[in-house]
Parts: sequence; C-alpha cells; structure tokens
Amino acid sequence: MHFPVYIHIGSLVIHPHVLFESLAYFIGFRIYLWTRRKTDVPSKNMFWVIVGAALGAALGSKLLCWFENPSVLLSPWDHWEALLGGKTIVGGLLGGLFGVELAKKLVGITRSTGDDFAFPLLIAIAIGRIGCFLTGLDDHTHGIPTDWITGFDYGDGILRHPTQLYEIGFLSLYVLTLYLIKKVRSAQNRPLPDGSLYQWSMLGYLFFRFWVDFIKPTPHLYLGLNNIQVACLLGMIYFIFIYKTQKPQDPAL
Repeated sequence: MHFPVYIHIGSLVIHPHVLFESLAYFIGFRIYLWTRRKTDVPSKNMFWVIVGAALGAALGSKLLCWFENPSVLLSPWDHWEALLGGKTIVGGLLGGLFGVELAKKLVGITRSTGDDFAFPLLIAIAIGRIGCFLTGLDDHTHGIPTDWITGFDYGDGILRHPTQLYEIGFLSLYVLTLYLIKKVRSAQNRPLPDGSLYQWSMLGYLFFRFWVDFIKPTPHLYLGLNNIQVACLLGMIYFIFIYKTQKPQDPAL
C-alpha cells in the first residue's frame, strides 16, 4: 500500500486527510442536529454556544500543539510552518469546553448543553482518524515500532503501532457502550443526569489518549509524559471533580 492513499472521485483526486476531516465536520454536525434535545433555549443563544465551541476548539488545538516541543516557541520564525500547521484533538476538546462555558455565561444559558455534543464529537473523531491513517507517516499520528501482531507497515518496511486504528476501534466500542447505557436507562425510566453523558464521553476519550500516547513517538518532556498526556490528566481531573461535586439539579456542560 502506498501512502498517502488518495481518494479518486471521478476526475477529482482528494487527499485523504482533507476528505475525512471534512466528512467528520459535516457528519458530526448533522448528528448533532438530528439528536439534540428540544429545549426552550433560543436558537440564537445555541448558535453562540456552537460558535464558542468552534473558536475555542480551534485555539485550543493550536496552543496545546505548540507545547509538544517548547524549544520551537523560542525561535518561531525558524519553525513557523510547524507552528501554523500543527493541531491536536485533545487541545480542541478542552479548548471547545472553555469556549462553550464562556459563551454560555455571555448569553445566560444555565442548563446543560454538553450531552448534545457527546456522540457527534466521538463519531467525528473516529471519522477523522480514518484520514489520519490513510495519510500514513506524514500525518505523525502513528505509533512507535513494534513486534506486536497488530504492527502495520506504513510503506517504509517498519512495523509500527497503527494507533489511528486503535482509536477508531476504541471509539466505536465506546460510542456503542454509551448508547446502550443511555437506552437501557431510558427504558427503565431512569434517564442519565444532565451532563453525565458528555462527562463520561470525555473521560473515556481522555483516558484512552493518555495511555495510547505512551506508544507514540512524540517527545515526553514533562516528567515522562508528553503535552497531550499532561492535558489529558488535567482534563480528567476536571471532569472527575465536576462529576463528584455536582448535585442532580446542578447544570453541567
């Protein structure tokens, strides 16, 4: 197999990362529109929540990426391509969290809104990872060399952990698990507390990313952890704190 695996649609030749990232945004948003709950929150206020999520995600994905190698920040003019091109999903999720909370405060929303984003986010990430895998080594999301049975040759003769496929598999199982829990609880007339679906979706993903990044060839500069793992730890602490301290009637993201 030759990487990147370009997608041919008629006379069009599309880079896999471009195609699947675009599909992730489109399908994720369509799932959000399809599954969101009907509320009395004005549409214009929810619009600003979505804007806050998008802007926060864009900023967060950049900022966290810059801390992968802090030395790059000391000479930005020499590494401007890396600074402009890199981004991280974990940074996007945590930045989006901040953007949503800020937007909710500005427009006066006090109820939980996060549950509406739980499934769209996880499914969109899984779709985007297909593009990461088909891009190959150039995407820099693969794992370290391995002799495991799962080792995959990205075209250079070296077997590596296909961490993109691990992530797709985890997300598929996790979405199915959360969906079944939600369905069973609803059938028993014991719906999940507001915000808990989002909290568990983020906790699960951050937990997975924390462990899988041990087999990624990124610099582990922070007491044996990389920038993603530090952010995952902070994010998990936040969500555990929120889950433990909120009362049933408390609004959560």
